[in-house]
This record gives sequence, structure tokens and C-alpha cells, in this order.
Amino acid sequence: MTDEINNLRTWGFTGFIPVKDLRLISDKLPNIRGVYVVIRDKDITPTFVEKGSGGFFKGKDPNVSIDELKSNWVKDSKIVYIGKAGDPGKKATIKTRLEQYLRFGGGKNVGHYGGRFIWQLSDAEELLFAWKTLPDEIPSEIEAQLIDDFKKLHNGKRPFANLK
Repeated sequence: MTDEINNLRTWGFTGFIPVKDLRLISDKLPNIRGVYVVIRDKDITPTFVEKGSGGFFKGKDPNVSIDELKSNWVKDSKIVYIGKAGDPGKKATIKTRLEQYLRFGGGKNVGHYGGRFIWQLSDAEELLFAWKTLPDEIPSEIEAQLIDDFKKLHNGKRPFANLK
């Protein structure tokens, strides 16, 4: 599993900053489009909480049952979510997208409902965020490729919090 993190570094991912620290320095995130991953750098089985810290976007409860969380968990991976920030013609950047994700995880009514399962991990504040800037590539295409590659390694399963 450590190979996953080493591979991300080799592929040009940077950051690897815990949520609790990223909240304090989010203004230093790259203001450019790209892809990002959320990593749980622990080898022990996670503990899930009934009520996570995610916000109720458009009044929808972001929480799901513990059984659903357990069924989505990918045992042999540290990567729990893969996301994109921006595409040609879109204004989103790594900075704006991760700030949204963190605000959502802080209980705010923010548009980052995708990936919400991470906020029901008891150690969500310790998760690491890493990113790769893509000024000349299309983030949605790279995100799709990363998810496809993940699925090939994990018997067709998507990362834990990638729901579709």
C-alpha cells in the first residue's frame, strides 16, 4: 500500500497534507486546475461514525449507514477518493475545489456532496490530500483514467468515497 503513495509522488502529486493542517493553509493551494486524491495512510481497519461532519447540501443528509460504508471500503488501498478540479471553460481550481470540500467536511451547506463518505471516518481530520496540477490537460479525463486504473487493481471497485 505504501507503493500507492510512492506512485503518486512519482506521477507528480504533491501536498500530502492532513485535513487538520490543510484547513489552516488552504490559501496556499495551487490556483490552477488539476486532480486530487484523499489518502488514509493507516494499515488498520477504519472506524466509521453514524453522523459525520459533512454538511447537508440542499437539505440532503450526507450520512449513510455503517453497513454501506463497510461495503464500500477497499481493504487494500490507502486511496479513499479521487477528484478533479476544473476543465477547459470551468472556473474551478485545486484551491477552490479543496476549499469547498473542506468547508463541506466542516458541516457547511456547500456543493461537494461527492466524496462525502470520508467525513464518516472517525479519523477524517488525519486524511491526507495530495494533488497534481494539469495546466495543459483535461482533469476529468485524468480523473477517469485514475479511477479506471484503481478499478483494475481492486477487482472493479472504485475508491471508497467515489460513488459514481
